Amino acid sequence: MDERRRQNIAYEYLCHLEEAKQWMEACLEEELPSTTELEEGLRNGVYLGKLAKFFAPEMVSEKKIYDRDQSRYKSKGLHFRHTDNTVQWLKAMESVGLPKIFYPETTDVYDRKNMPKVIYCIHALSLYLYKLGIAPQIQDLLGKVAFTEEEISNMRKELEKYGIQMPAFSKIGGILANELSVDEAALHAAVIAINEAIDKGQAEGTMAALQNPNAMLRNTQKELANDYQDTLSQAKKRKEALASGRVSQRDVYEELLTQQEIQSSVDVVNTFTATQKVNQAIDAQDKDALLAGLRLPDLGILGVLEANAQWYLEHFTSYREHKAKDVGAAAQLEKDEIQRVVSSCNDFAEQDAMSAINAAIRRGIPEETVHELMNPEAQLPIIYPSAANLYQAELFSLQNGSQKKIGLSHEELCVAVEMLSAVAVLNEVLDTKDSVAVTEQLSDSPLGFSNMDHDNMQRAESLAQGQEFLTWNDVQKCIDTVNFQVHEEHERVIAIAEINEAMNSGDPEKTLAALLLPTAKIQGVNPETAKHYHDLLLHTKDLICKVQAYSLLNSPTNCYYCLAEAVADINRVIAVGDNEETLAALQNPCAGLRGVLSDCAPTYQTELAQLQDQHIQEGKSVVSSVTAEYNREQLWLANEPLIVQLQACIRGYLVRRAYSDRLAYLKQQEPRVIKLQASWKGYKQRKAYKDRLQTLQTPSFKLLFLFQEKEIIKIQAFLKANKARVDYRTLTGAQDPPLCVVRKFAHLLEQSGLDLQEEQEMTRLREEVVTKIRANQQMEKDLNLMDIKIGLLVKNRITLQDVVSLSKKMKTKKNKMSKEDLAMGDKQGIKGLSKEKRKRLEAYQHLFYLLQTNPSYLAKLIFQMPQNKSTKFMDTVIFTLYNYASNQREEYLLLKLFESALREEIKSKVDQIQDIVTGNPTVIKMVVSFNRGARGQNALRQLLSPVVKEIIEDKSLGINTNPIDIYKAWVNQLETATGEASKLPYEVTAEQALSHEEVRSRLEASNQTLRSVTDKVLSSIMSSVDTIPYGMRYIAKVLKNTLHEKFPDASEDDLLKIVGNLLYYRYMNPAIVAPDGFDIIDMTAGGQLHSDQRRNLGSVAKMLQHAAANKLFEDGSDHLTSMNGYISSTYQKFRVFLQSACDVPAPEEKFNVDEYSDMVTLSKPVIYISIEEIINTHSLVLEHKEAIAPDHSDLLHELLEDLGDVPDMESLLGKIDLLQLFSNVQSKACFIQTQESEHAKLVERRAAQDATAPEGLKSSQAVLEDRQLPLEQKKRKILRNLRTLEQAGLVSSSSKYQELINDISKDIRYQRRYRQRRKAELVKLQQTLNALNSKAAFYQDQINYYDTYIKTCLDNLNRNKKSKQQSLKYTAARLHEKGVILEIEGLQTNQLKNIMFDIAPCEEVGDFEIKAKFMGVEMEKVQLHFQDLLQLQYEGVAVMKMFDKAKVNVNLLIFLLNKKFYGK
Repeated sequence: MDERRRQNIAYEYLCHLEEAKQWMEACLEEELPSTTELEEGLRNGVYLGKLAKFFAPEMVSEKKIYDRDQSRYKSKGLHFRHTDNTVQWLKAMESVGLPKIFYPETTDVYDRKNMPKVIYCIHALSLYLYKLGIAPQIQDLLGKVAFTEEEISNMRKELEKYGIQMPAFSKIGGILANELSVDEAALHAAVIAINEAIDKGQAEGTMAALQNPNAMLRNTQKELANDYQDTLSQAKKRKEALASGRVSQRDVYEELLTQQEIQSSVDVVNTFTATQKVNQAIDAQDKDALLAGLRLPDLGILGVLEANAQWYLEHFTSYREHKAKDVGAAAQLEKDEIQRVVSSCNDFAEQDAMSAINAAIRRGIPEETVHELMNPEAQLPIIYPSAANLYQAELFSLQNGSQKKIGLSHEELCVAVEMLSAVAVLNEVLDTKDSVAVTEQLSDSPLGFSNMDHDNMQRAESLAQGQEFLTWNDVQKCIDTVNFQVHEEHERVIAIAEINEAMNSGDPEKTLAALLLPTAKIQGVNPETAKHYHDLLLHTKDLICKVQAYSLLNSPTNCYYCLAEAVADINRVIAVGDNEETLAALQNPCAGLRGVLSDCAPTYQTELAQLQDQHIQEGKSVVSSVTAEYNREQLWLANEPLIVQLQACIRGYLVRRAYSDRLAYLKQQEPRVIKLQASWKGYKQRKAYKDRLQTLQTPSFKLLFLFQEKEIIKIQAFLKANKARVDYRTLTGAQDPPLCVVRKFAHLLEQSGLDLQEEQEMTRLREEVVTKIRANQQMEKDLNLMDIKIGLLVKNRITLQDVVSLSKKMKTKKNKMSKEDLAMGDKQGIKGLSKEKRKRLEAYQHLFYLLQTNPSYLAKLIFQMPQNKSTKFMDTVIFTLYNYASNQREEYLLLKLFESALREEIKSKVDQIQDIVTGNPTVIKMVVSFNRGARGQNALRQLLSPVVKEIIEDKSLGINTNPIDIYKAWVNQLETATGEASKLPYEVTAEQALSHEEVRSRLEASNQTLRSVTDKVLSSIMSSVDTIPYGMRYIAKVLKNTLHEKFPDASEDDLLKIVGNLLYYRYMNPAIVAPDGFDIIDMTAGGQLHSDQRRNLGSVAKMLQHAAANKLFEDGSDHLTSMNGYISSTYQKFRVFLQSACDVPAPEEKFNVDEYSDMVTLSKPVIYISIEEIINTHSLVLEHKEAIAPDHSDLLHELLEDLGDVPDMESLLGKIDLLQLFSNVQSKACFIQTQESEHAKLVERRAAQDATAPEGLKSSQAVLEDRQLPLEQKKRKILRNLRTLEQAGLVSSSSKYQELINDISKDIRYQRRYRQRRKAELVKLQQTLNALNSKAAFYQDQINYYDTYIKTCLDNLNRNKKSKQQSLKYTAARLHEKGVILEIEGLQTNQLKNIMFDIAPCEEVGDFEIKAKFMGVEMEKVQLHFQDLLQLQYEGVAVMKMFDKAKVNVNLLIFLLNKKFYGK
């Protein structure tokens, strides 16, 4: 039975849906979705908005309906702005007076939370509009419509999802009658009286009857009494004439006019009179009279604007003149014509207003924008001048994102302004801190917030506090945050309930499992102490139950009792009549009333006194209504800017005057005030201390502290952490940090065991990186040589044995490399040096340190050598000298070298700005080579790999912008598909190729594809500007600035083109064209890109190259001139990208390096350099020392003199430590001695560190002796050192040696930054090492592939020969018929039958031998490779010569071979 009842309810609801559908179709005169899909079709609110326009056109215009053609909904689904349509529908129903008891919520429609309530409201609206005579009556279709069992079952499931009670559709009439409270008897009597007065024919009596309030007639005017009498009399006579033919029992209203018919006649007279006034105003050319006539309510003209009055007069005059010519007499305008003219004028004015608004938005002045928005001609929603900045910022962003060049349209502005105004109002309401008003604004405004729960509104308001002005995104974020917090709290409550349930079960294991629930978020739970947790929680629970029981016995907590007392108290104070007591009673929490405002106290008292005998719930209604009215009044007052400004000025003056008087008085009484405050504060502190002490001594508080020990510990930890953070901010931010703060962080200067381990790990990783780079470089050279050898093998230039020999050498070299390195290290280690060799080693350390830290030497040396030698010198010695920038120090120094060299090259070798582009600058080439190497390879791969991989993997992608190639491919396709010779010529020009429609269509499709793919690559590049290595971006910045200094007249565009040439053409372009060569994509050993893939990548690279240089296609590329517009627009994007790429900090700021950096590093800087490179560098510096160091007193000359002549290779090593020997460290040591003031514990800890530290990092003997001194002697020594520093002018006792404290704080900060940099450097080195290992693995795969290839070649030599396939014989005449042979020089066509061609396959697959016989005598033979034919076809060669006489069609020859030998 229950199942059947639910089925019946679903059927009845479907009938009601069909009734609503048919009624709406009758009103809208358009077809709606089917009954089962009607609910989904109503969610976007478009049909509801159109329905609102039907019954309330003055409230809802067609422009206000968002997405009225539903194109946006059909393509992308629901948008939050669709809720605007539902809001318009609700406002329209409110304007016609439908009781709000029927209204659904916006979410009921948009989120489909309660669609039965929506259909219920449509039924009530239909009945109400029918009674008003506006709409037809809705039909009763219950039992008259048939639905399938499946449709009914689906609807039943939907209704069960709603989980709500079905509205009573049958009670709509009764509810309407009860809500409207219309006295039907009085209305009937009034209508009868009007009919009798009409029959009497006296206008005065008829007018008096019409003005009877019980008749409920609108807009009756005494001066039109005679017109009313005539019109009503005629209408009554017509109705009586219609009813006279009926003989059955008739209703009284079949002859009498109904209230609606009377109202219609009154409206006709009023409209006619108003129309006459408008025509008279036009005749008199009176603008004010015309405006007044158009605004008459009886006429009902929409959109009348005072600002457009002159336009109305001119257009009405012109329209009447044209109408008079057509009619031939004095023409009078009708209501519809008046409305059309007004709408037309408004549209013209609106267009002008829109242009002014868009111009103001572009100018970017908020005040001008608001002024234009408030122009009445714009017909925009209400504007709030206080939110001018909000309007300007949001509308400017919307205008930039608009695809229309003219700017924002009226519809877009209406929607945007309505939402922005709602945001402004919401901010004002939030300032009033009225939760009720905030809830109403969030619910009823067109803001369209999602996932809003009214129960969480108070928490959302608290999250929103503290911000000056909220945007739509801020509010939505607050709502989402609160919802997430509530969800977490709900889960936590459930988890706590499970914990309590587990405790009640008495099982410690269940209690442990409940404590370990993720939703409980309890940390530190140890499974081993489960029993202890269980017992302690049970004990705590018992104590809590006892405390609660005690509280329940001593306080009445019954909510009903509390509510009853609050209600009784409210009634009592209302009877007394005291406003303040009434307000206090209403604000009692037990009463449960919200939104009670003190300003409304008199109104509360008055209203509630009249409702004394009613229920407390009606009191809530009064409070809500009064509060809402007050809020509306406040909002109205907020929209009076002039009044507010005046009040602000007056109040400001009064406040300033009162403030001045009060300040003068307080200054006069300041001594007495201080004394009084001191006495009062002392009394309060003493009293608070005694009270607190007395409270803490009570047993209950001792027990409470025992239970809350963990919370107290957390609070203490938080306070201590906060104090530590404050101290650290003081240390890092204060100009003169105090000693008490510096003392707390002095331990950070100590070097722990972890620091030593990290230093050793970093040294090890650097060595591995440099070693791996060298090994990979050598392996790459060997592989390149192997490529050449195999290529020569294929061309039969060398024998297979040569290749096998080279492969064996590669394996032998790889296996011996590590052993030789180890032997070299043992044989030539530092400990094995003699004194003489040690002295030479230190001299080389000085030399290389000087070259490394002073970039001017190497920068000049680069340009002293020929081009071929300088390139090799840069690729080997320079990168080795800087360890391939394996840490931040080397990277910083290498960048400074690049900078110096680039400035030197531009200064000495660049005469015109275009020389950078047209030439091949040495430094530019060196920078690009380095950043595409091991250090920058990951960045380039991360930048380009995804988009390049997408292009390569797209098998359907084919880009070809050469019309000749497209033409040849088309012809080849035709001939290959048909097997017949094409009648089209084979050799054509670009113009001839473009004359074919197929070629043009293919070219256009290819161009479109090229634009799309180029946009993807450009988007990837622009979004990854931070991925570009810092060195490349900084050199680009140096290049731009240096060129600007040398060529100050160069424009910004010229400089950016040079930067684009560096960053794109030289750095990225080769990697796009050949991604396999730059390790951008992963390639298997022996794998290679297809020619089509390379052409696609090359086309994209060419397009980006033109865009980066803003180079348009001109002569010779006429077929690509259509791409010039795209290139110009893409260049603008490139321009922004290049400017952003040049915006980088200086290296000193980036790497945090200064002149003291090398002094405080734990480990010495190390480089790894070969003996040959040391000798070459020495000889080059010695040869060009006069050029790179003209001053003979330069330190370089002294070092070269100490080194003497260039040594031989036997006397040098492979590993050199760079020592810092050029700093005056005397005063530094003095500083360090003053910091050694810690006593026994510090001494012991440092001794332990020295025991485990490497030899080079142990403390000096002098420092160890200082540690053994007694404390008093240490103090005296510190004082002596301080006096020494003061005598040197480094510190001052007057400032309490603050200079020393500042230097110590700097050391602490530097140690922290150094540790951070070291950790980042370790990560970076590990990443580089992983990349190098991957590259080495790739090279190893290639070696394995080559081994397999060589093995296969050897196997092929020993393979038995296969049996030959049968040869193919054709006469030349037969081949001529097939189109394979076009002609044979020297022979007529009739002689071709005497020539026989014998086509035989060779032993190698794909090779054929073709013999030609004339009259049976063998004449010539030729070897033909099938791969060569395919290459000719790819290159577009259609005709080839064979035997130097016969012309052969390549495509048809391929077709023949495929068919006969390969079965294709």
